[in-house]
Amino acid sequence: MHRRPLLERLSGHRAADAHEEAMRQRIIAFAQAHPDCFDRTLLAGHITGSAMVVDAARTQTLLTHHLKLGKWLQLGGHSDGDPDTLAVAEREAREESGLRSVRRVSDEVFDVDVHEIPARKDEPLHYHYDVRFLFEADPDEPLTLSSESKELRWVPLSAVGSLTREESVLRMVRKLMPRP
Repeated sequence: MHRRPLLERLSGHRAADAHEEAMRQRIIAFAQAHPDCFDRTLLAGHITGSAMVVDAARTQTLLTHHLKLGKWLQLGGHSDGDPDTLAVAEREAREESGLRSVRRVSDEVFDVDVHEIPARKDEPLHYHYDVRFLFEADPDEPLTLSSESKELRWVPLSAVGSLTREESVLRMVRKLMPRP
């Protein structure tokens, strides 16, 4: 079953809180119910892969000001039929930033989120069942803006909250911040 690797990764993920755990369970149920869960043509929603890209010191993260959504977010996108969400996240990180130094920190899921995507002229309202992984890259490497972004920016972890109030992004930042 092509969904088995995803379901195994999700079963091993330990959520940071009850809200993330509920989303993990929701993604598992969605993937189990829809053999075509990786296809963008599934109008109810689809599995997506995202990359939380940080520098090696884990003091800053790369965010994109998403063109269509108008929000500062992590890099990521559609699976387009690819059941390997880690590979999807890595591909999206490279395509959306132009970075070649992107490297996987771990094969384990870093975070999960389910979020609503508003209807547009050619798409109904639907959900992204987002599986997120942690990557490192060199912040000194030049960035290349893709057609999906208004801007790319390395942001100190402590300043992410000044750019976005997206709880899922802030949760990932909290996971990276040193605990007192």
